[in-house]
Amino acid sequence: MTKFLRSGRRRDLCVLLAGAGELSSQQLKTRLEAHYDERIDPKSFYGTLESLVDSGFLTVRTEGLADRYSLTEGGRHRLDEHVAWIGEHVGEAAKEDEGDARPEGPQ
Repeated sequence: MTKFLRSGRRRDLCVLLAGAGELSSQQLKTRLEAHYDERIDPKSFYGTLESLVDSGFLTVRTEGLADRYSLTEGGRHRLDEHVAWIGEHVGEAAKEDEGDARPEGPQ
């Protein structure tokens, strides 16, 4: 995984865009703040968006006064790889939990 997806905020922004296709920066910020249940510093938020654009994970286009963001093919590919990695490890944990869930008492 590249360093740009090691950040939870970067991954979460990519997840939001994977589901929505394209969102304005304000829509992204509002949805992320609702998910985190806290305000995000605008300077930090826009810096994160800029780093994702600079690294090739997102594209940006201007529509009126708003910048609108979407995942690039490369961004989608990296996100899909990460989701697959999570699935592998969550699947392993579930199998281990099933092995621990033995019936109690005499057999």
